[in-house]
Amino acid sequence: MEEEKYCKDSMVIQTHRIFPFDLNPFGYLFGGNLMTMIDDAASISVTRHCRRGAVTASLDSLNFLKPLHENHSVCVESYVSGAHKKSMEVFVKIIGEDLTTGERYLAATCFTTFVAVPSHMNLETSFTVPKVIPETEEEKLVCSGYEKRRSARQTERKAYKEFAASLSTDLPWTRSED
Repeated sequence: MEEEKYCKDSMVIQTHRIFPFDLNPFGYLFGGNLMTMIDDAASISVTRHCRRGAVTASLDSLNFLKPLHENHSVCVESYVSGAHKKSMEVFVKIIGEDLTTGERYLAATCFTTFVAVPSHMNLETSFTVPKVIPETEEEKLVCSGYEKRRSARQTERKAYKEFAASLSTDLPWTRSED
């Protein structure tokens, strides 16, 4: 029988204050800092879900909805929203909060994909990650689109590999002009 786990079993909630050194030149949280927070939370969700090492394969559809301001908090919520053999999709929701007024707002969402690999955590190479069971209405909504997103990722990945195969790895100043 296949192992199954609930979304809540992989839930991660991290909250951070946004300091002046976290800002971009426009006064909002630097996107790269947010991406680091996303990858960190998602990696913990994945490890909670499969209890083994995994690597980030992609960060898909990072949609910035509202800017995150200095002295606001940023709450990163993540959980595994789909699983297939060794790959897992993680849904990440970013909620900002004006700490002065208490107003909370949806700042961004994204999906990431991780692949479980043999590592110092688990050396065996023959395994399958647990399937996902959504419980809440939001989890059911998010998880219901998993197969469609997975199929789209596979199609996009194939096209991207073809594109990447035609790119040069030479440094610009060493290329000869034809």
